[in-house]
Amino acid sequence: MLSAGLTLIFSMMGVLNFAHASFYMLGAYFGYQISLYTGFWGGLVLAPIIVGVAGAGVERYGLRRVHQYGHVPELIFTFGLALLIEEIVQFIWGKNQVSYGIPEVLQFTAFSIAGNSIPAYKVFMIFISVAIFLGLLYVLTRTRIGMIIQAALSYPKTVEALGHNVPLVFMGVFGAGTALAGVAGVIAGPVLGTFPGMAFVLGSIIFVTIVIGGLGSLWGALIASLLIGWITTFAKSYNLEMADLLTALGFEKPEPIWDSAWRDLWTVTSPQIADILPYMLMVLILIFRPRGLFGKRDV
Repeated sequence: MLSAGLTLIFSMMGVLNFAHASFYMLGAYFGYQISLYTGFWGGLVLAPIIVGVAGAGVERYGLRRVHQYGHVPELIFTFGLALLIEEIVQFIWGKNQVSYGIPEVLQFTAFSIAGNSIPAYKVFMIFISVAIFLGLLYVLTRTRIGMIIQAALSYPKTVEALGHNVPLVFMGVFGAGTALAGVAGVIAGPVLGTFPGMAFVLGSIIFVTIVIGGLGSLWGALIASLLIGWITTFAKSYNLEMADLLTALGFEKPEPIWDSAWRDLWTVTSPQIADILPYMLMVLILIFRPRGLFGKRDV
């Protein structure tokens, strides 16, 4: 959902929103605060709406004024906005993690696979993500609103001449993208933790995902998200040694007198490098396919 929201904003407006993960954090905190009065489900409904309205306001009164000066001012503006949101969160909720928990109705094991228990809440997260993705895909490809949004990207003057308010469309798209980030924050907060640094934890991997999938491609965001998840999960689950891979590639094990860095490489295991594998994949994608797996323009 984070990648889909950022992809939606970029594909429509050409804006790489550095503050996108901060809206995800706001979704988690708003969901937590609302859940204190209405329960988890109230937060799930209301928090994304609040985040979406906040995002639309940022576009209308901030980003729209900066947009005319080019991409560098946009990046500086969204980067500063991310820092501002983090400071506001710390001022209101403090620097410690808040007790945002899983709703009681979903605190059970859904099923087991090979002896591993799958919590019902994680199944709920998957279904919510898939449902939102399919809904977003339907709106963009099968509805009049989606046609207007896609046309406004390539032919804004023509769309405006046909009587559509293009700035309003831009504001709505930015608000929808940030609302998706808010939904992600509400459902991920109870599992991944709700704390001021949560935006920093996922901030970089979002951009890695859309670069691998392709800038502006919704399907690319989905495939890249799954691919990154599988790569890191398998790397951490299977304790593979680099020595086995290097031997299979025809390299001989170095002697003790060889360079220590080369010898240390032979002792590396897959769990140790699991977190950097997505970045290595991104580098390969940028070298051999700069537009990403499904993108229509180069990064």
